[in-house]
Amino acid sequence: MFGDVIIENNNIAEIEPRKTEDFASKKSSESEEVIDARGRMVTLPLINFHEHFYSRLAKGLPLSDPMTNFEEILRNLWWKLDQVLDQDMIRASAMMGALEAVRNGVAYVFDHHASLSAIGGSLAAIGEEITKIGLRAVLCFETSDRNGKVEADRAFQQNVSLLENQTPDVKGMLGLHASFTLTNASLDRAAKISQNHNTGIHVHVCEDAADRSISQQRYGQLPVSRFFRRGLLNERSILAHGVHLDEEDYQLIQQSGSAIVYNPDSNLNNAVGLPEFRCVLPAIPILAGTDGMHGDVGRSLKQLFLLFRHQRNDFSAAFEWVNKIYFDGINFVKKYFTDFPGLSGGDRADLIIWDYAPPTPVHSNNFWGHFIYGAVESNVHSVVINGRLLIKDCQWQLEHISEITTEISRQGHRLYRIIQNNYP
Repeated sequence: MFGDVIIENNNIAEIEPRKTEDFASKKSSESEEVIDARGRMVTLPLINFHEHFYSRLAKGLPLSDPMTNFEEILRNLWWKLDQVLDQDMIRASAMMGALEAVRNGVAYVFDHHASLSAIGGSLAAIGEEITKIGLRAVLCFETSDRNGKVEADRAFQQNVSLLENQTPDVKGMLGLHASFTLTNASLDRAAKISQNHNTGIHVHVCEDAADRSISQQRYGQLPVSRFFRRGLLNERSILAHGVHLDEEDYQLIQQSGSAIVYNPDSNLNNAVGLPEFRCVLPAIPILAGTDGMHGDVGRSLKQLFLLFRHQRNDFSAAFEWVNKIYFDGINFVKKYFTDFPGLSGGDRADLIIWDYAPPTPVHSNNFWGHFIYGAVESNVHSVVINGRLLIKDCQWQLEHISEITTEISRQGHRLYRIIQNNYP
């Protein structure tokens, strides 16, 4: 519809329909209390269902060890990074990730954190920094046995600490790294925590074929089966990537109600392959994420659309695919944030104004054409979260934005020097 959105007391009071002819002939007056969107598209904020804020300072690090396959990328980049992060770097990474999210129209994030030398208090620190900026998030710590039982214990404790101290804007899940780095004992412990706290797991599943082969070799079961048989898969669980799944895996995932989160840019960057999307069972919820590559989940949605087309699906099916991902996401986020809004009177005022004024009429039959080819190719013009104006006319409205960006730079330079000194 075409009209004016009226916001009062952090909620949408009403949406007043307007005629496009009136809009074209009578310019609105803009003030501190009025944003003249000038016919631009307004939508709900986007949701990033698989993020790694801890990756944000990793750009341009002086790492020279080989990264020719996925296992080397883990060992020689990410597992080195998460060993040297400290609380100050974690906070700066969260700041940078939150700024990137908001700037790209994202207000809800499911983050999967790792900092094995600074586990205690890490999730609380992330929560503090992102809520200052305006994000809402579901956080977890990436539990793994790759560095031994002591660190696995501390990671479990960090997850439980957040699950017992959730807030309206920061929720918790149980974070697990991947099947091939988790023992049976740890999965049994995870199952008890998940049941006791009525939560789901956030875990990497079959991102690379190595997850299948190593899990089968070490534990005699494939990843999805290991999780399913312990009751770890439920309707509140996120399975990130799912590149190398077979028909039996899909059947178990559908039976459990868990969601698969696709991260196409990351999969292409790591050269791990791509799923055959037509093999996914229709009842499985499909979500979109970025895997820490960037904060622009709108870009991920477009990539999924283009890759679906690349696999020789027609345009009608591709638009239906994006529509499914979008509304599966809304259904899933409401399991954690029951007040996730629509664009209706009485809803929480979370909305994005895209710097895109549709050149042709917008209606239910062509919305995704406008969104995929227009809105997500544009900048974000304005962002309102819980009635709070974060970006207006492409400019940050946050206080202390310069102090935030200065701290990000300071901690990024610290990280660079530490990596340079420890991994020459």
